[in-house]
Amino acid sequence: MKHRLALLLVLVMTLTGCGSTSAGDVALAADVARASASPADANAAATAIDAFGLDLYRQVASTGGNVVLSPASVAIALAMARAGAQGTTAAQMDAVMHGAGADGAGINALDQALAARNGTFTDADGQTLPVTLRIANAPFAQRGMTLTPAYLDALAADFGAGVRLVDYEGATEAARQAINAWVAGQTENRIPQLIGNGILSPQTRLTLVDAIYLKAPWVTPFPADATQTGPFTRADGSTVDVPLMSVSTSLAYAAGSGWQAVELPYVGGSLALTVIVPADLASFQAGLTATELGQVFAGLQEQEVDLTLPKFSIQTATSLADALKALGMPLAFDPEQADFSGITTQEQLFISDVIHQANISVDEKGTEAAAATAVVMAGSAAPAQRVTLRVDRPFLFALRDVPTGAILFLGRVVDPSTQG
Repeated sequence: MKHRLALLLVLVMTLTGCGSTSAGDVALAADVARASASPADANAAATAIDAFGLDLYRQVASTGGNVVLSPASVAIALAMARAGAQGTTAAQMDAVMHGAGADGAGINALDQALAARNGTFTDADGQTLPVTLRIANAPFAQRGMTLTPAYLDALAADFGAGVRLVDYEGATEAARQAINAWVAGQTENRIPQLIGNGILSPQTRLTLVDAIYLKAPWVTPFPADATQTGPFTRADGSTVDVPLMSVSTSLAYAAGSGWQAVELPYVGGSLALTVIVPADLASFQAGLTATELGQVFAGLQEQEVDLTLPKFSIQTATSLADALKALGMPLAFDPEQADFSGITTQEQLFISDVIHQANISVDEKGTEAAAATAVVMAGSAAPAQRVTLRVDRPFLFALRDVPTGAILFLGRVVDPSTQG
């Protein structure tokens, strides 16, 4: 009977050895070039990730409070596991992820499209400002573990990654510190400790890490002197005083039955934050589908807007294991039936937990964000008239890549006075 082992796959987002080899060095790398990418593949992956992300958001948001998660982050982490899944395990993952990781082409194309968003751009005042959107992948494997050549090829071609070797068996804490240090570096220390004590063990065999970091200024900043303290009404009807930013400018705006939405572009024009303000958040998000969310985005049109928006800085840290099981992939978590033999035939793998962290800070200048996911596998048109939108009640937000439509961060704010 095959021995079962622990495999930890980790993904970090921010809108990123063997023998005597350092854990920071790539020790195993397939002699395979990064696969070519097409815009059609990127768009298809974005559509799948958005649908998966909304399903996942609905599960996470059921507990109440502020929420932020990274659909792209979780999807890329699971896609690295999916690259080695077989049989019914793979089929269930494909169904839950809407096919986002079924082959590597879509994730690879989207990853390369997002990498192109970096650059230096000019804002509305003529200032030259940088946009940073960094995505990096770093698998950390147990020394002596045999990975299949096909899996190494997939990591190289679709994720641009080689494997770093660590010693989970003999130096678990050193392995944890090495992975956390890499994550902290990729996320500008917004996620200084993704992997807490007790997550890794001597049975861990592989930690797949993808880091995404975002820092982007608005095309039109909010004037700092226009920010004033004002009331924000929580979902329970109580109010709290918070800093409210204000700006009057031309923005993409849409409205429907019981909701308003506005989109704030970042310099460069490829990334934007869409804020959706429902009359009743609970009923709106309960009936929200990926199609309806897409219709909100499609309905946005340039209009003169007097916008008031709270500054906010929120974070979420949660286990996604139960949510993913409930969405329809329980087999991947079954120690007897999970099939990840495409990763290794040395031992049998199954997912024991999926841990996610995400954070986002929005102020007058722009946005900074990061996210992390740990998948622990253990063994055995023309401007209209001016409108006013005062975001002084619970709202949803989606930070997305406009050309592909990929949602990088999705969440809600029910109390902007709660920081961190």
